[in-house]
Amino acid sequence: MSTDGTLSQRLHDDLTTAIRGRDEVASATLRMALTALTNEAKSGTEERELTDADVITVLGREAKKRRESATAYDDANRPELAARERAELAVLEGYLPQQLSDEELTALVADAVAETGAESPKQMGLVMKVLTPRIAGRADGGRVAAAVRSALGA
Repeated sequence: MSTDGTLSQRLHDDLTTAIRGRDEVASATLRMALTALTNEAKSGTEERELTDADVITVLGREAKKRRESATAYDDANRPELAARERAELAVLEGYLPQQLSDEELTALVADAVAETGAESPKQMGLVMKVLTPRIAGRADGGRVAAAVRSALGA
């Protein structure tokens, strides 16, 4: 795998530690994450090296899958499977940036709205374009979109 970023190396090192410590959840989760990173690196026309930002994006997608799966298992009355998904999510969250609080997100949205001069929900795309790089994996896209809609009066 051609990922030389420090975060991907940390994942590899932590996998080795988890295997040696017989931590089943951590080792399975890290194997899954490293597979997702390999797939991402090999997607497209040619293999590429992943930056730490790319790694965070992939891990964010995997974390979102775990959140959605846990909710689905809760709805299906399968608490043991939901607990497993949440345990995997906890492992993944250890590698993701600290999530923004509601207050921090609201402040970033307000800054982006002021900077773009957006006044209506029709200009949501403009605000999202400015806001997305500033948030960079620190908040779920649905949460960000809801905050922007709220700020634009939608």
